Parts: sequence; structure tokens; C-alpha cells
Amino acid sequence: MSLLNTLNLTYPIIQAPMAGGATTPELIASVSNFGGLGSLGAGMTAPDVLDSQIDTIKTLTDRPFMVNLMVLSEYESSSFDTAMPNWLINYYQEQNIEFTLPTRPAQSFAEQLQVLYDNPVPVASFTFGIISAEQVERLQRVGTRVIGTANHPLEAKAWSEIGADAVCVQGVEAGGHRGGWLPQSETDPLGLLTLISQTRACTDIPLIAAGGIMTGQDIKAVQAAGAELAQMGTAFLTTDKCGINDTYKQALIDASQGLRSTETRLTRLFSGKLARGLLNNYLRDFAQFECADALPPYPQLNAMTKFMRADSVKRLDAEHLSLWAGQGVTLVRDESTDALLTRLIKDL
Repeated sequence: MSLLNTLNLTYPIIQAPMAGGATTPELIASVSNFGGLGSLGAGMTAPDVLDSQIDTIKTLTDRPFMVNLMVLSEYESSSFDTAMPNWLINYYQEQNIEFTLPTRPAQSFAEQLQVLYDNPVPVASFTFGIISAEQVERLQRVGTRVIGTANHPLEAKAWSEIGADAVCVQGVEAGGHRGGWLPQSETDPLGLLTLISQTRACTDIPLIAAGGIMTGQDIKAVQAAGAELAQMGTAFLTTDKCGINDTYKQALIDASQGLRSTETRLTRLFSGKLARGLLNNYLRDFAQFECADALPPYPQLNAMTKFMRADSVKRLDAEHLSLWAGQGVTLVRDESTDALLTRLIKDL
């Protein structure tokens, strides 16, 4: 059975699960009601809020949708074992930004996962790590299809071996955080088409392609390479149902119109984990601290820089925001979610 039928979709389009408020219930429902798969990026969401958001989505659509979680150990999500960097402290003092670190850097993955057991969703996907075969089986018992994320063929093979229903292979072109966890995914990052072909050579698990996909022609290309579905994030960021702030959205639109640099860069400077975003002054000014050994790991640095990002939203300052975007950012449009989907299907 094809993945399209397995997930009960009309069209081979998945709206990527982007954490941090981008994926509103309204965006998810719009995509799902259209015939694609809307996705909630819930990795940063408190368990009680996640439960409520799932209920809201279920009232807005009776079609399949997906919830994505970030796989973190309890130690990773609960501990600050690295001090805030001096250069960041100095920045806060210079800008008169008050900061008090929270008691923990991230939400409890175990508690988030429990929500999915208790309030089942049609599809659950996972990034930043891999869950156990027992956890996969438990989700499948409550009717949930399980999708892993991979930046390297060995990661996709690992998901296949524990019984996942599909894997999203994320090429180096993709915006936002890299989803892999093995060292090989960082030492030799693969472009999407190479990643698809190498993954297809070592496992027959159904593949979803992500990274730089912006048009119907792009969807055709990844299908020809061996993926069944396309997962698109950047293209949805500038649509009306997306929940990102206006400053972030305008920066993406400005890039598409040649009004700011279109260069994207993989960086650890915002969160401690590699992620691709538009180049801005923060990435230029603090590039000397990019070395992984000099930075707190994810999610600790992410919790430390949130005060800068919140201040930037207030001041309408795109130069100190994490402007996550893929290499296809020049093709974004200021349009409705339905208009984007209609255009993609017409191209297909």
C-alpha cells in the first residue's frame, strides 16, 4: 500500500511541523482539509497545552494530521550543566535585557509522549533522536502511524528496524533544525536527492522528502528520486494561517523580493543545535563563537537566547531573531495557505 493511502491523504504534501508557534491549529486544519497532512510542531509545547491543541485540531478537521516531538532524555530536558556564555551575558547587559533562566531548558519528552498515548493522533513524528521499538508499538496500538526523521541513511535504517511506518529524510537544504542524531549526519551532510538515493539503497521503508521543496516541480523531482511524499516548511511560513511574528515573516518576504540577503546558513548560535536560517547581524557579529565546543548544547543555549529573541520581537528587530528558512526561501510568497496548496496541485 502506498504511503498516500496509508496516511489517507489526497495529495502528496505534508506541511512541516515547525516548533515555536508557527504551526497553528488553523494552519494544520487548512492543510488537512485540503487533502494534505497538516502538522503540529510540538517539541517546545507544555504537555497540557499540547493536549488542548490536539483537541482544538480535532474540532477543526476530521482529516488526518500529525504531531511532532523532539526526542530528548530527561537529563537533557531538565538540566543546565553549562554556564551562559560571557558574550551572551554581555549582550544582555549592553541592551538592558533582563534574563532569569527557567528551572529546566525544555519540556519533558516523556510527559509529551504520554499525551499522545492518552489523546491519540493519526500520525506522530519524531526528530533529534529515536524512540524505542516498544514506544513505536504502543503508538501503533492506539492507531497512530509513526514517522522518524533522518539526515543520514543509517538513521533511516534505524527507524525501519524498530518498526516505524515511514521516515522523513531531511536534506541539508532544509530550514530550521537538523533532525538527525548520529555523528555521520554532521560530518558529511547530504543534499536531499543524494540522501534519498542512498537511503533507498539500504532500506525499503517509505520515504518522505524534506529540504528546499517549494514547487510542484520539486515534488515531482523527489518522487522521481524515490520519495513518496514531500514535506514543506519554508513555503508555508509566509502564508496567512502561519503563526510566526510579523518581523520574521517580513524578513522572509524581503529576501524573496531582493530587499535583504538571501543567504542562509547552518548555525548553532541560537540553540546549540545545527539549524538553517537567513543570515543576519547576530550570526555575523558572533560568528567567532560558532565552534560547537564553545557553545552550550541544545536545549540549554536555546533557553539562554530566548530572552534576546523575545526582545527582538518587541523591537521589530529581525537582526537578532532566528529567521529559520530553507535554501528555497527566495520562492516564498505572501499568500493564503489555500492559494499555496492550490498552486502546488496545479503544478503537479
